[in-house]
Amino acid sequence: RVLIDGLVIEVPAGVTLASDRGREGSPGALLFSDELKTRPLFQTAGSDVRFSGLRLRGPDPERRLDHHRRSYSGGSRERNQEHYYSLPTSDGVRALHDRLSVDNCELAGWSHAAVDLRRGDDHVVRHSFLHHNQRQGLGYGVCLDVASATIERNLFDWNRHSIAGTGRPGCGYVARHNVERGVSLSHCFDMHGGRDREDGTDIAGTRMVFERNTFLGTALSIKLRGVPEESAHVEGNWFSHADALHSVRGGERLSLGENAYGLTEPAVKSGR
Repeated sequence: RVLIDGLVIEVPAGVTLASDRGREGSPGALLFSDELKTRPLFQTAGSDVRFSGLRLRGPDPERRLDHHRRSYSGGSRERNQEHYYSLPTSDGVRALHDRLSVDNCELAGWSHAAVDLRRGDDHVVRHSFLHHNQRQGLGYGVCLDVASATIERNLFDWNRHSIAGTGRPGCGYVARHNVERGVSLSHCFDMHGGRDREDGTDIAGTRMVFERNTFLGTALSIKLRGVPEESAHVEGNWFSHADALHSVRGGERLSLGENAYGLTEPAVKSGR
């Protein structure tokens, strides 16, 4: 039905979809789609929807590097985009309303985003394992459009960006106590800027906080591709790189507090 009817499972307001992941060794119920065009599998039909203790498996855990190269090897931007998106994309859970909660879940194999926060505020993604969401050009563990979220105590690995935002006004997040295990096609935590959207601005979201996260890989940890409307603050994180210059990129309204750098005997240093 996902293929033929374009089925999207809509979850009503206030409903919890739950299983027993972690209880007495249970992996949790497995909900999945094998159809490349799954946009999305689940979608909120109201506020306060919760997914807990589940495994959500998408159809495409691959990087698709050859497809990306073929798509952008020449020609006009419109033709390149058309070729790129001729390979369908997939999303796991999409939020269109406030306060989506995803906790104690494993989400993998979604070529666009495992958790796609299109609209709404006060979303929470916590205590989950998000991995192998990594199609080149897309590939997000958590993606935000005009939405805000707290993303905490998660384990990330094998994503292109573990967290990404479109950077439009109203887009922002707090990322804290997460562990980035190390394999990534690009920088780990992201916020797009106006240049990416081609909207004539340099806006990169509204407000971001990055605190007490651990980054174990060689990829750049945090990158803001413009200027946030309010602020972005980086404090109390442990970066595998030797210094702030190789860990965080951004411009105005980005502030760095004390963070630790290096994989062994980390020295706590001020970003200034």
